[in-house]
Parts: sequence; C-alpha cells; structure tokens
Amino acid sequence: MAEDEKYEAASFAAGCFWGVEETFRELDGVISIIVGYMGGHTEDPTYSDVCSGGTGHAETVQVTYDPNKISYNKLLDTFWNKHDPTTKNKQGPDVGSQYRSIIFYYNEDQRNLAIESKNKLEASDKYKNPIVTEIIPAPKFYPAEDYHQQYLKKRGKKFCGI
Repeated sequence: MAEDEKYEAASFAAGCFWGVEETFRELDGVISIIVGYMGGHTEDPTYSDVCSGGTGHAETVQVTYDPNKISYNKLLDTFWNKHDPTTKNKQGPDVGSQYRSIIFYYNEDQRNLAIESKNKLEASDKYKNPIVTEIIPAPKFYPAEDYHQQYLKKRGKKFCGI
C-alpha cells in the first residue's frame, strides 16, 4: 500500500478560505490543505470569477488527513466551530454565495456523519436561527491560485485582521 492510500479527503466551505485553512492546519493528523473552489458550474474558475458570484462556487478547503490520527467527526467539530452556520451567503464581513456554508462528502460514511453532526447541533439549541449548511456530494475541486495557498501563514498571521 502506498503511503498516501491511508489518507482521506474532506472538503468544507465556511467563509473566506484563508482563515478556514489556518484553523484546520493546526490539527494533529491533518496532512495537507489546499484552498480552492467547489460547487459551481464553471470549469477552471479563477478567484476573480468566483468573487463575481456568477460561477456558483464556494471558497473551499480540501483537507487531506490521516484517519488513524484524527477522526472525521473532529474535522466536523472544527468546521462547525469555525463559522456561523446559520447565515446564508455570509460570514463576518464577507457577503456572497461564495461564502456559504457547505460540507462536501466523498462517501456515505461522511454523508451520514455530517447529517448526524448537523442534527445534533440543531438539537443543542446553540443557535436561535436554523442551520443553513448544505451537505452535498463532492463535485470537482479546483485549486485556487498559488498566492492563495497558505496565504496567512506566508504573512505570519493566524487569522484575518478584518
């Protein structure tokens, strides 16, 4: 078995991908993270295309992780705690469909765990408004331009100063 065959992928959209990337990067068991775009209808979108709101894509982080070191449920907990899943097309000062909340699943186990975690969070009464997070099959992932990869880390920051 090749070394990378033991790793799995998980993809999440939770607002601006810069801060989301840094949150997942700090987790033990995360092997790599690529920021990019998923969930739209345009082939090979650019950042400019996605920001226009016309492609249907969401800013997404694709996480490669070692399931022997970190569980998918831990990734889901991190996702839920990173953003407000009750705001449609908005996170903090960022507004637009590219900032919507989505869990992209790669198999039925991920789908079931995502639904279970969403139902548990809704039952917890943590939020007064309904959770609007989409849980959908993972479509093609388009990596963002190189200057977006590890954007905050390259600048010596842990979070956006917005």
